[in-house]
Amino acid sequence: MGLQAGMRLALLPVVVVMLLFCASPAASAAGLPSGFPADCSRLHSSSPSGVYVIQPAGSTPRVVWCDMDTEGKGWTVVQRNTYGTEITWKESWTTYKYGFGNVRADYWLGTEYLHLLTQQNTYKVRFVVQDKSNVTHYAEYNIFSVESEASGYPLRLGRFSGEGEDYLTTYNSRYGGIHDNMKFSTTDKDQDQASGNCANSYGGWWYNNCQSMLFNAKGYIVWPGVCSRGDCTSSLILVKPTDVC
Repeated sequence: MGLQAGMRLALLPVVVVMLLFCASPAASAAGLPSGFPADCSRLHSSSPSGVYVIQPAGSTPRVVWCDMDTEGKGWTVVQRNTYGTEITWKESWTTYKYGFGNVRADYWLGTEYLHLLTQQNTYKVRFVVQDKSNVTHYAEYNIFSVESEASGYPLRLGRFSGEGEDYLTTYNSRYGGIHDNMKFSTTDKDQDQASGNCANSYGGWWYNNCQSMLFNAKGYIVWPGVCSRGDCTSSLILVKPTDVC
């Protein structure tokens, strides 16, 4: 089932969606879109995980997977990948910009929508992988934003917490440098610090030279110390506001 099919399944009547999210007068006053929640944090806490329609400020409605089971609930899933995915991840700049995949399986929300989503509030992020033994590992950053296309969709991260070492905001010369503040690169738009284009070998990502951690690749999900050989079985990137309703 493609994204369009998932969208047809997910387009519940507006009245149903309105009952699911916590309508806040402050949200309306802030100029957030009406009709659909701005992100998954605005769903009622008793809502199940699943497919929903959200509408970040300045965006068209987007079909996403809302994770209501992970600690804190209300996480918007912006990336999901599995080791044996059918997606190559070697997509063009435009394809990454607007998103691709199946929200019920592996998908990328879209760098433009990541930008719009993270500009409407202060967001945090959780990067999650599952190793070969089906053990889940995560790294969380208390600030997460993606800047505009004009600036190259650079990644901005805050303070690290979680398991093991920080491989995104700390420079790691042994691996691929640093990811924080790096611009996004794709097969047709090389913005990394390497001599070649890292995205040609893997997929679109915030590369340096080339990567310490990488989630957007087929058959290669890497996290040093957890799956250094790129053999993690799955990955997720989850975001939510740091202060939710």
